[in-house]
Amino acid sequence: MKRPTLHPPAHVVIADLRRGRGARTNTSGRFEAATSDAFDDGWDSLGDLDAFKTEVREDAARSIITRNDSPDISFDRSINPYRGCEHGCVYCYARPSHTYLGHSAGLDFETKLYAKSNAAALLERELASLQYQPQTIALGANTDPYQPIERDRRITRSILQVLSDARHPVGIVTKSALVTRDIDILAPMAADGLAKVAISITSLDRHIARTMEPRAVTPAKRLDAVRQLTDAGIPVTVMVAPIIPGLTDNEIEAILEAARGAGARYAGYVLLRLPLEIKQVFREWLSDAFPDRAKRIISLLQSMHGGQDYVAAFGHRQRGSGPYADQIAMRFKLARQRLNFAEERLALRTDLFRKPTPAGAQMSLL
Repeated sequence: MKRPTLHPPAHVVIADLRRGRGARTNTSGRFEAATSDAFDDGWDSLGDLDAFKTEVREDAARSIITRNDSPDISFDRSINPYRGCEHGCVYCYARPSHTYLGHSAGLDFETKLYAKSNAAALLERELASLQYQPQTIALGANTDPYQPIERDRRITRSILQVLSDARHPVGIVTKSALVTRDIDILAPMAADGLAKVAISITSLDRHIARTMEPRAVTPAKRLDAVRQLTDAGIPVTVMVAPIIPGLTDNEIEAILEAARGAGARYAGYVLLRLPLEIKQVFREWLSDAFPDRAKRIISLLQSMHGGQDYVAAFGHRQRGSGPYADQIAMRFKLARQRLNFAEERLALRTDLFRKPTPAGAQMSLL
């Protein structure tokens, strides 16, 4: 008997207009007073619309270090050089944050980007505060610090330079090979116990990776980035994140083996998370890209969240619960042990920190 499929909604944007993008729609954000969708009125008028192009706007940020008290993550502060992300990953948990800016969590998130050009100056000022106490700063906790526009904007690199000068610890999370550009900064920091990098690898299947993360580099290039960073003495973690049950969970062992072979010393995973608007974005993509697997994937995911698409409770949201979640956890643990990945997270040093002196400020006498 043929498995039932999920059908894409009528308001899916024409493929030619969203070529190279992840989301299929651009539904208005939840904070908008009115909602709007593009739909075919029978006159084929959607074909007259312009294709979605990347727009970069300046984000006049007044502060740069974001704090959190989540028990699910290992850091309490982070920096995001950009809002929105051109990688276009359909599962990205940062998508709902774009609705606070009056944009859609769909195609707007991938095409209407904001760059914090004053990030380095703000960071220098905040590190210089008398009240500041150093702890590892995470780069890429929300959107990727090495998304394509970083190649020209170089905001992430300027942040790293400030952290390097201040001898401040930094952990980077990315799925981009562009991180290797900054080995000249990261390698000396790593030699002093001040830097580490996590590379996200969701699938080794080129087709799955391309449709799921349309503007991210190939899995092979990510593994090459692991190799280059390792060869430079920079500790690397492979993040199998997110694991999508029924689509990518069969690759757990293969990804870990490939990453270990490339030199990764640490490994972690996160289960697919579908908070807020991501539920819709992911389901639309799934029904279009993998209609034959859609029902099973959603069913497996709900089995790990008590029948819901997502449960946001601390301790649950990243791992899920139930037999299938337990199976994933055990497989990951056994593979990590077999491949001799380190069991403990790498702790970075804070004792080398020296407060910077922002331009125009008086130097300390002590």
